[in-house]
Amino acid sequence: MADPYDVRTAVHEQVIDGFGTGGTVRVLRLDAQEDARAVHGWVSEERARFWGMNGLTREQVAEVYGHMDTLDTHHAFLVVKDGEPVALLQTYEPEADRVSECYEVRDGDIGIHLLLAPAGEGGARPGWSSALLDVVTSYVLPGLDRRRIVVDPDVRNEKAVARFLRQGFEAGPVVVLPEIDIPDVYLPEKKAQLAFLRREVAFPG
Repeated sequence: MADPYDVRTAVHEQVIDGFGTGGTVRVLRLDAQEDARAVHGWVSEERARFWGMNGLTREQVAEVYGHMDTLDTHHAFLVVKDGEPVALLQTYEPEADRVSECYEVRDGDIGIHLLLAPAGEGGARPGWSSALLDVVTSYVLPGLDRRRIVVDPDVRNEKAVARFLRQGFEAGPVVVLPEIDIPDVYLPEKKAQLAFLRREVAFPG
């Protein structure tokens, strides 16, 4: 079966062992229109309620990511494994985000949001989320300019918080991210658990 994503250039590519033939994971820049079908399906599920897009139409989801594509500080990516979309990744510069009102941003910080696709026909695969987080870490902490990943999951999203802590993230304070209501962007107030992954922890030695 041909890989429908093969024609798109990856910003990062990595092979992970133990997860099917090939095991090649590619990080692609999100195409707001082309990828709206898959992304809309994910964000519309009850399990993705903390993502904040439940109830949006496919067109509205495409508009959100179309707007994001115009920004220099916030970016969206589709993570694909062997031709199948497996996650939605967003990166952002913390100093240009509302999280900067809740903690002291350091040089080299980069923020991420990660939404995993639902488990396929084979069901959940032990170690899969950890492997994907390894790929994301290898992408967002390149060179010497990035020193720390920042995440801000909703405090009620216990699975996501636990997943980050298992990955080596250190819990920070619980904060309240302020409501954002400006043209093209609305984000409700969110009580979040900050957590940080330092480069030396992600890549010891």
